[in-house]
Amino acid sequence: MSNTRRDFLKTGAAAAAATLVGPGLLHASSQLSKVPLLIAAPAAETYVLDLAAEALNAAKDAGASYCDVRVGRYRRQSVNTRERRITGVADAESYGIGVRTLVNGSWGFAATSNMTREGVVKAAREAARISRAAKTVQKRPVELAPTPVVKGTWMTPVTRDPIDVPIEEKVALLFATNEAALKVPGVRFVNSGMQLLREIKTYVNSEGTETTQTFVRVGPSFSATAVGDGGFQQYTEELAPRGSGWEYIEQLNMPGNAARWAQLAVEKVSAKSVEAGRYDLILDPTNLWLTIHESIGHPTELDRAMGYEANYAGTSFVAPPDKKIGKLKYGTELMNIQGDRTQEGSLARVGWDDEGVAPEKWLIIQKGMFKDYQTTREQAAWISRLTGNRKSHGCSFADSWETVQFQRMPNVSLLPGTKEQSLDDIIAATDKGIVIKNRGSWSIDHQRYNFQFSGQVFYEVKGGKVTGMLKDVAYQANTPVFWTSLDMIGGKSSYWLGGSFGDGKGEPAQSNSVSHGCPPARFRNVNIVSTGRGE
Repeated sequence: MSNTRRDFLKTGAAAAAATLVGPGLLHASSQLSKVPLLIAAPAAETYVLDLAAEALNAAKDAGASYCDVRVGRYRRQSVNTRERRITGVADAESYGIGVRTLVNGSWGFAATSNMTREGVVKAAREAARISRAAKTVQKRPVELAPTPVVKGTWMTPVTRDPIDVPIEEKVALLFATNEAALKVPGVRFVNSGMQLLREIKTYVNSEGTETTQTFVRVGPSFSATAVGDGGFQQYTEELAPRGSGWEYIEQLNMPGNAARWAQLAVEKVSAKSVEAGRYDLILDPTNLWLTIHESIGHPTELDRAMGYEANYAGTSFVAPPDKKIGKLKYGTELMNIQGDRTQEGSLARVGWDDEGVAPEKWLIIQKGMFKDYQTTREQAAWISRLTGNRKSHGCSFADSWETVQFQRMPNVSLLPGTKEQSLDDIIAATDKGIVIKNRGSWSIDHQRYNFQFSGQVFYEVKGGKVTGMLKDVAYQANTPVFWTSLDMIGGKSSYWLGGSFGDGKGEPAQSNSVSHGCPPARFRNVNIVSTGRGE
């Protein structure tokens, strides 16, 4: 390695200074010009590429036929408040390198935070040793789908890096939000907060691919609790997390909307409990996105369908593949489900996945028929004879430099209908129904087949009109029955993007950020139960 320790420290210090100062200078410039400037995607430092090269060479010398290296720097921050108090501030940084090897058709992985030549060489040799040991239990040799060699940089488009916003400014915004909510009569408790992430990742493999990406994600939160004669009720606003900068937080105008959100908690206190029975169910996108995540996103992960997640997170009813691809009727013809890692503002948006595969869009379900799974380079070979496609869908991801990449969910979304219609149009066309907004409790079995979901606010519909608020509502169904009851769907202008800042999978567990877009939709004759205690 050409760098001396002094060169390494000098370069590292310069990189840190650029990270801390650069975005702020760009924002100041944009304020002067009144034209927002996007922060440019940084390239990998020389010492990072040198360390990656050392790892690749060491892996090759240890017998690896393939190797990839990920160098990651993660900055995670959270700020939480309750009423007029700060309840927690966390700010953590992690930096290191992960090395994955393929020896005799078997994977091995090792990682280290010792960012020296000796440290990365040791990790590469350890990964190769684990590959050789894994051969004894390998069912079949790993075969990687071909993918073009790429070199480049990419960054989440942001005008102001949220990590660089002073803590005082973040707390002031949250306190202003809480204060506005507390002015609503009947509101007793208010919580607000935010999660923030900046991830800088350099990926290099033995095929020649070399990429550096910077990901920025923000996740705001708000809830209010009201107390009255009918007891107490909590309302949580569905503030979608985004792959975006501080400008998204500002656009939400949490202080300006807090009173309106808090008022819903007050209204819930006096709402009447639902009568159990069959209703036409109208799901707002703020609720439907989670149903998509649980009943479509997870069961169409190929590793789950093949049984690799059974011990931790369960399997899938969308199995075996040869009996489901092109044969399983998942829903009605209105149901078109798209997988992608390209959507603007989405959490799973990337320039390349953790195997250097460029993102794409593809249909998981087309006109109600199951068409394809989520795949990585290794998984594409498992079902290529069924799909006629040996190409990876770019679904490889690891949540840290110290964890191995594996198949993770991309953005999975229900596409809007061709007819332009809104939530109000769907309500007007419904004689006896219930509207549900925002996510509440949820439960689904290990095969993602039988489920029960709730929400935050519920409205009764009679004769095409909303007649009042309900409470204690939950809906029950199994996945194919539910989606084959879909008979009305909103148009393009009613589409909304929700998502989860943290979605668990794997053992040891990893967390992935993922978005789900959808329009409002109606499902006929769904079983509704009351979650109230009946006193």
